[in-house]
Amino acid sequence: MGKNEFLTPKAIANRIKAKGLQKLRWYCQMCQKQCRDENGFKCHCMSESHQRQMEVFGQNPDRIVDGYSEEFEDQFLEHIKRSHRFSRVAATVVYNEYIANRHHVHMNSTKWATLTDFVKYLGRTGKCKVDETPKGWFMTFIDREPETLLKEGLKNKRAKAEVADEERQERAIAEQIERASKSVKPDQLQSEVEMTEILESREEKVAFSLGASSLKPKEEKSSNGSIRPAMPSVFESGLEDIEKKPVASEREGITSFGDHSRNKRKKDAADALEEIMKEQEQAREKANRKDHWLCEGIVVKVMSKSLIEKGYYKEKGVVTRVIGKYVGEIKMIDSGDVLKVDQEELETVLPQIGGLVRIVNGAYRGSNARLLGIDTKKFAAKVRVEKGKYDGRVLPAIDYEDVCYPHQTEKVEQNL
Repeated sequence: MGKNEFLTPKAIANRIKAKGLQKLRWYCQMCQKQCRDENGFKCHCMSESHQRQMEVFGQNPDRIVDGYSEEFEDQFLEHIKRSHRFSRVAATVVYNEYIANRHHVHMNSTKWATLTDFVKYLGRTGKCKVDETPKGWFMTFIDREPETLLKEGLKNKRAKAEVADEERQERAIAEQIERASKSVKPDQLQSEVEMTEILESREEKVAFSLGASSLKPKEEKSSNGSIRPAMPSVFESGLEDIEKKPVASEREGITSFGDHSRNKRKKDAADALEEIMKEQEQAREKANRKDHWLCEGIVVKVMSKSLIEKGYYKEKGVVTRVIGKYVGEIKMIDSGDVLKVDQEELETVLPQIGGLVRIVNGAYRGSNARLLGIDTKKFAAKVRVEKGKYDGRVLPAIDYEDVCYPHQTEKVEQNL
């Protein structure tokens, strides 16, 4: 048995030393080898096996990096799906749990340089809901499995059916009340209300005015021909002095109930219309939300730190051409130089309040709008869509990244 075999003391000692995570910069993904120090990594890079792997990598580097990126993304999402499926959790917590396994795909072999770039990518593609807080980036997994979507659809359908049944019941009751109020005459309604009040007030004493001055007895002839005074009728004399309660309050009660039911129906109809508009908005957002936003004729800011020495960092330019959706041909405003920059290294530019903007991503992608205000805390802008199908619609909170200042202002104003 050689000295470096599996069960030799030296091999066991090496495995004990290599247990756990090591520094990422001394890890070779192509060879899947972790070195413990800089000298060991240097020696590994000079080895013949590493040189062969680098020759393979040099033949098609993009394909290999994309493969590692896809594998890293799938394993990361699988971990968050199993461990934090329905919870909002910090991105650093999920990443530390993921890299606890030594045999994972390391991030230095993917197309994402930092965890922040990877989290933003998950948010743009709609695979996770991400938000930035003072404590860092937080993310929530979006489950798009057919079973989950089917359950949510059935749940929403059941809730809408219950609401529809309640509305139908309330509408039937209101119609019955209206039919009853139209079929009853005012005199009949007043007499019914008076009789109801009399029956309800049986326990109270009813006073009748039976004074001699108010009563004039009539004479009637008896059977034997003698004349005798007739007894006054109780209803003729007493009903005039019965204290009657006003009926107007009852009518007002019925009228107010009818108005309340009509107002409620109007409110329910408005809520249903608002819900329909909200669903249409979500459908447009899902259809028009893309991972690329570059378009010709907008002003962008170059944020590539590799261009600091050449003087293009944080300088503005105009997008003259879009190459393959993600790369823009930028003509610098100050120098007139033409650069090819990826959209990840570009940033949108906003005009002053009242200026024109173009919506480059989201539900209203491609529309022109007017900037009404800016919320610096939420990194959002308030705009009003001008001209077109959605003319006059106000968007209270749209992200900075979804709107940009158009370069050809005069032509845009003419189109508006």
